[in-house]
Amino acid sequence: MAKRRVQIGLVQMSTSSDKSANVKKALDGVRDAAKRGAQIVCLQELFAGPYFCQVEDASLFDLAEPLDGETVKQVAEVAKALGVTIVNSVFEKRAPGVYHNTALVHGEQGETLSVYRKMHIPDDPLFYEKFYFTPGDLGFVSVQSKHAQLGTLVCWDQWYPEAARLTAMQGAEILFYPTAIGWHPGEKAEYGAAQLSAWQTIQRSHAIANGVHVVAVNRVGHEGAKDGGLEFWGHSFVVDPAGTVIAEAGEGEEVLVVECDLEKSEEVRRGWPFFRDRRIDAYAGLTKRFLKG
Repeated sequence: MAKRRVQIGLVQMSTSSDKSANVKKALDGVRDAAKRGAQIVCLQELFAGPYFCQVEDASLFDLAEPLDGETVKQVAEVAKALGVTIVNSVFEKRAPGVYHNTALVHGEQGETLSVYRKMHIPDDPLFYEKFYFTPGDLGFVSVQSKHAQLGTLVCWDQWYPEAARLTAMQGAEILFYPTAIGWHPGEKAEYGAAQLSAWQTIQRSHAIANGVHVVAVNRVGHEGAKDGGLEFWGHSFVVDPAGTVIAEAGEGEEVLVVECDLEKSEEVRRGWPFFRDRRIDAYAGLTKRFLKG
């Protein structure tokens, strides 16, 4: 039986206020990955511009596009031209006053294979996403591409084991997390290493608990006020179903191409049969906000 291996591309980049330049950089990264053999390429969260959620400003809703907008069309055209699958992240304008943080999967003919709207929306200092994004209403999404079954989640979703589990339960072999996460520069010296470790650890745990590959693609560079803002830490990485980091970028711009052995899931799940041993009869409490009191 032929080996089931797939080449995954990760495009880690900085952004500027020039949208067209950002889109060009991202698509040049896709071309680079494809030239090096990538069959599926993932872009970072909201790659078309700076991370605008550092402030609450109603004029920034003008950055949003419908799902048939120019940026989505450009990504779809490149997917078709290169014959690759692309995981794309877009600030979606769905209707007046209704906006989403959305991940799409474009197939090798440029078609839209799936749409996922970010389910978990944060509201933290400089991450004021609840101001902009309506929580997703499509549930968790898994879709069959030419080379693998893909699950798409977005950034803050990566902290929730329920999201990873429900996506894997739909057959996803690889979980993709387009991401925008970084340090508050004033906190980096004290908390930076621990925050980065926590971010990696939770996603490695999703790989182990579900027996899947995990791909996290982050941005890099300082954005926002010079005396504050955010320093996006990069470190995009790929984890195999045993939780082993098989590739990791640094803190600069980088395009990774990583081979994933999809047969590894079967091997790991036979040794760690977590799906077999789940007590689905005992988990009703997970649908409650909290149980004590």
